[in-house]
Amino acid sequence: MTPSVTVSQRAAQRIGDILKGEPAGSMLRVSVEGGGCSGFQYKFGIEQAKAADDIVIEREKAVVLIDPVSVEYLAGAEIDFVDDLIGAAFKIKNPNATASCGCGTSFAL
Repeated sequence: MTPSVTVSQRAAQRIGDILKGEPAGSMLRVSVEGGGCSGFQYKFGIEQAKAADDIVIEREKAVVLIDPVSVEYLAGAEIDFVDDLIGAAFKIKNPNATASCGCGTSFAL
């Protein structure tokens, strides 16, 4: 199955930088959970092992894991990394989101 989630060049570079400081074989997990001020929220974490049903996205030195339930909410989304005057953060450009909070970490469908 081809993942419908993409990772931008900037995000891949930043993920690679983060994973360099982690034990060998570390991967970034991106998931969607209920909560946040808009109904759903994005969660990021470092993992050492993947589940058998995880979607694996690899770009350069970045390895991203997404569970099958979360990938349904993220279909067509792009994981990006922005570094601007208000700070640096991963941003998910999610075409399924009908609303999002001001900080960009939660969204509604």
